[in-house]
Amino acid sequence: MGNGEFSARSLRKGRKRLRWSKREYKNRMLGLKKLTDPLEGSPMARGIVIEKKGVESRQPNSAVRKCVRVQLIKNGKVVTAFTPGDGALNMIDEHDEVIIQGIGGTLGKSYGDLPGVRYEVVSVNGVPLKLLIVGKVKKPRR
Repeated sequence: MGNGEFSARSLRKGRKRLRWSKREYKNRMLGLKKLTDPLEGSPMARGIVIEKKGVESRQPNSAVRKCVRVQLIKNGKVVTAFTPGDGALNMIDEHDEVIIQGIGGTLGKSYGDLPGVRYEVVSVNGVPLKLLIVGKVKKPRR
């Protein structure tokens, strides 16, 4: 494989072959994330709150982060989702319908000092969680 005047095709071909040794490239091309991801590749998902729970944060922090266990409607999988905001857990009851999204950690893994928590709650019963916390809207009864 030379670097001559007419070697562009063979250079591109070689680069294409060698890219498969990179983990990120291989996972992306084979679509491996969609196989393991509870959201199945979509940015958000609807689910029903099963229970409220506190998750202890990792060292060196010490806190009980308020989370909820959510069963997704599309496939029935159960995930843990963080409730961001002061007093956000008080706005959420069991059997509420919530929308969750990825929390923004590295490569779809857990975020910050929350062990095993990969998602956060965006809205409750069709109302944004932020508006509920601020007090601009009341939560609709289902």
